Amino acid sequence: VQLQASGGGLVQAGGSRRLSCSASGRGFINYSVAWFRQAPGKEREFVSAVKYGVGTTYYSDFVKGRFTISRDNEKKTVYLQMNMLQPEDTAVYYCAAASFLHDDYHTVERYYNFWGQGTLVTVSS
Repeated sequence: VQLQASGGGLVQAGGSRRLSCSASGRGFINYSVAWFRQAPGKEREFVSAVKYGVGTTYYSDFVKGRFTISRDNEKKTVYLQMNMLQPEDTAVYYCAAASFLHDDYHTVERYYNFWGQGTLVTVSS
């Protein structure tokens, strides 16, 4: 599967932004999709994921209550709705996918074997 992340841009603190991860290829419903982010000078970190099929969702503690992940299997797209953005959310956001991923592995970067190119989100104070 190939992934294309989009939706990044400049937003003021307290604002919202929706990222999209569009997939091409077959069997999208069988893939768990996650968002990771990498801020300048920092390691890439897990943000959120949605499981294949039923769509169980996972969130890091620092985005719970602010970000919502969802998927549209017909459109082969996963969305990340980001609300109440803060300057510390500034990062390149990457989407990643893995097929039939075990529940315990959704937050772990090394289990994702397909990656999009990243989209930059900049939150100004």
